[in-house]
Amino acid sequence: MKSFNQSALPPWFSNATVRHITYGILIGFTLSVTSTAISTYWRSQRRQGLSQKQFDFRPIELRSDEVLHGVTGLIGNTPLVRINSLSDALGVEILGKAEFVNPGGSVKDRVALRIIEDAERQGLLHPHTGSRIFEGTVGSTGISIATIAKARGYDTTIIMPDDVAHEKVNALQALGADVQRVRPTSIVDKKQYVNIARRAAIEFGCSDIVKSLDDAHISHELQTGSPSVVVTTTSLHVHAEGTVNDPLDEDLQSKPRGFFADQFDNHSNFEAHYDGTGPEIWRQTNGHIDAFVSGAGTGGTIAGTGRFLKSRDDDVQVVLADPDGSGLYNKVKHGVMYDRREAEGTKRRHQVDTVVEGIGINRMTNNIDLAIPIIDDAFRISDVEAVAMSRYLVQNDGLFLGSSSACNLVACVKFAKKKGWRDGQTLVTILCDSGNRHYSKFWNDDYLRKANIPVDRSLIDDLIAQPGSGGFSPQ
Repeated sequence: MKSFNQSALPPWFSNATVRHITYGILIGFTLSVTSTAISTYWRSQRRQGLSQKQFDFRPIELRSDEVLHGVTGLIGNTPLVRINSLSDALGVEILGKAEFVNPGGSVKDRVALRIIEDAERQGLLHPHTGSRIFEGTVGSTGISIATIAKARGYDTTIIMPDDVAHEKVNALQALGADVQRVRPTSIVDKKQYVNIARRAAIEFGCSDIVKSLDDAHISHELQTGSPSVVVTTTSLHVHAEGTVNDPLDEDLQSKPRGFFADQFDNHSNFEAHYDGTGPEIWRQTNGHIDAFVSGAGTGGTIAGTGRFLKSRDDDVQVVLADPDGSGLYNKVKHGVMYDRREAEGTKRRHQVDTVVEGIGINRMTNNIDLAIPIIDDAFRISDVEAVAMSRYLVQNDGLFLGSSSACNLVACVKFAKKKGWRDGQTLVTILCDSGNRHYSKFWNDDYLRKANIPVDRSLIDDLIAQPGSGGFSPQ
């Protein structure tokens, strides 16, 4: 074997440091190649093993609080949406509570749910007993009651004026409600739709009871402790002096009952908004709210929401949006429930004289009684302005809203202009329902033309441009 000849190496290799570095590089390269080969082999084997292994697929896991219990779980906690066009034009924040996303399509879902839940909590209603809920309504409350009744195991009878939008009737019938349409008339008339609904609840099953009782004068109404809450029973366990709702009487508890919801005078209406809508708005605005604007049909929304917000900050302004033909504007401004269109021979309709549905009234109710003391200002909104606002919002914001929502937003603009606000003040209003229930009237240009109501969205541009404007109709 030939011996190693150091003289054959380069001169610089004799340096010990250089020699050590060279050896290190050679060793490192060898280890790198070796580890790469091992890693590549290991990954190849792992992929092969994974491809052969069978997995049991399972669904995405949800937290328990993300699963809602039925249709009633969808009610409330609605978004607060910025109306960009109006907010940017006025220099304020106009925010709308998007109540049209409720499952029944309107703010009335809150009221219907609270009325039924309160009745169940008090033992006045029992689900799946053949009981029937009666209500007089222009549509939205009826739809909400019919929706929740189906989910809770009740039947419904809805009495409504015969001049409301056909879409509401169709929705009620699709929900299985018994719909009875009557001629609009004054509340003092026993044939007025609310009075008929009350009478129907009182007479529920009455003919069957009379046949079975020796004394036909015995009342089958239950004592409820409230004159506005009417509950009747088909049980024979009734008494002439009035029947107490005995929870131990099995026959009394299991037999069908008639229940008059009475949204106008039932305080559950007010409480639904005091406990729900008001706190939601306060939380969503982080307590930064300068005004709450709302129309009033029963008075529950403006009373409950307004009172809650004022309980948190007494400086919050509560503002009423009142349509043509309603007397609430004059009640707030002058202390008298009267409208100029009430004069004989001047009205198009027999109730509130407006194309707007859902708000406006010419009588005091228990819920309106709670609202009047806290209302700081009021604006009368004409049909022309409401129609113009609805078209303006579609054009500029892509928002397709109903008539009462349009009224509320006109009032927001008028109030902001009147106060001279343009430094980011926050006004919150209710977007009661979408335009889907108003195709045949409010969103029907042919209908509006025949009613001599022009469609001109430029009116809103003019309203915004006017300094300190109160609008085209009286404030």
